[in-house]
Amino acid sequence: MPVVKFTKALKRFFPNLADTPANGTSLGEILIEMDTHYPGIKNYLLDEQSCLRKHVNIFIDGNMITDRKALNDALNNNSEIFIIQALSGG
Repeated sequence: MPVVKFTKALKRFFPNLADTPANGTSLGEILIEMDTHYPGIKNYLLDEQSCLRKHVNIFIDGNMITDRKALNDALNNNSEIFIIQALSGG
């Protein structure tokens, strides 16, 4: 079962975040599933077209995803999905 992990920076907005097992078979399904555990996180991560927002990066098994629109990057039953809030500023 894939496990979703989050950066500590996201706890500012979702204080109960923890490593969470997921049942989805695609990244898109898993992000929708995470919204059942952490209401509102899907809207924080995805835009109105269900594409990954610019300020978010996701890694699957240590590799940054390449499909930010359809969220179809490959994952397997033992995948580790790491969601990172990108930092910016000057």
